[in-house]
Amino acid sequence: MSARLPFAIAARDGLARTGILETPRGRIRTPAFMPVGTAASVKAMRPDEVAATGADIVLANTYHLMLRPGAERIARLGGLHRFMRWERPILTDSGGYQVMSLAGLRKLDEAGVTFRSHLDGAQVHLSPERAMEIQLLLGSTVAMVLDECTPFPATHDAARASMELSMRWAERSKAAFGAPEDAFLFGIVQGGTYPDLREASANALKAVGFDGYAVGGLAVGEGQAAMLATLEASVPHLPEARPRYLMGVGKPSDILGAVLRGIDMFDCVLPTRSGRNGQAFTWGGSVNLRNARHAEDPRPLDEASSCPAARDYSRAYLHHLVKAGEILGAVLLTWANLAFYQELMAGIRAAIAAGRLADFAAEAAEREARGDIAPL
Repeated sequence: MSARLPFAIAARDGLARTGILETPRGRIRTPAFMPVGTAASVKAMRPDEVAATGADIVLANTYHLMLRPGAERIARLGGLHRFMRWERPILTDSGGYQVMSLAGLRKLDEAGVTFRSHLDGAQVHLSPERAMEIQLLLGSTVAMVLDECTPFPATHDAARASMELSMRWAERSKAAFGAPEDAFLFGIVQGGTYPDLREASANALKAVGFDGYAVGGLAVGEGQAAMLATLEASVPHLPEARPRYLMGVGKPSDILGAVLRGIDMFDCVLPTRSGRNGQAFTWGGSVNLRNARHAEDPRPLDEASSCPAARDYSRAYLHHLVKAGEILGAVLLTWANLAFYQELMAGIRAAIAAGRLADFAAEAAEREARGDIAPL
């Protein structure tokens, strides 16, 4: 299959690139960060507020939506975009990572995965074909093949067997997905932290042909150094003209390190989860609003931010909201964090266009080191 998703690379800086993905639902500026709306909701945020932060695309999850409220119900209600009032692009993860996390509650074989719902214990079977059917029912803009997210650590033999199963599932996913005019399919590179397996996986996916290529099976405990080394072993084997997506990552330093190695798209729960737990990301570093040092601090969270939540409320007030368990605290910090991540991506895109990404990354690393607590 020749790729159908238009991707125009506008500028390069080393291995990093900035460009535009053109979809029927709108443009996606890359490098892009996708806020996570697992169950058709970015927690604590309205869709229009998410869009106002600068997000071009959000992520939702096949596993969660197939269990509640159900893909068929969402389809009857007009599809996921109408259901959640988000008209811009939506990428849906196929659920492989969530199924991996079920551990003893799942059974994996060639046909797919059988698992017990975390909601009511009902037995559910998810095959590559059913994962594609669900994502097409949802009306996803970008769908992901069903894969097994290889746990870490894994022996070479275990990682190879897992990767090869994922490659067979990828081929079946592609056949089942077909070539709809308004939806696109990404393959997922697996293989643990083993360079030879990552190369073999990338080559297998290229032989099938996808609209984009994701690097999966990372951010599962291997650490940043191993993650970046695995990217260095994976990205050179992916098509230059196709978008590359690093799944489930991450901290600002993770994103910058991955962009420097040629990654175009990211998602992570960190900005929203951190916001609900009293942590903010700012241009001065990360800030833990639970710390007593903020109790009488009249300064805004981040004077450099364009976001009202970061600019217009004092650290003392935000500290009070967090300590009191007020919902507004989670709302404001989530808003501030999502805005920061989009400002970070805009800064990365501008730095690539100007040919100064290395300097931008060094400045960002210095700021992150000044934060009063390491990121969660």
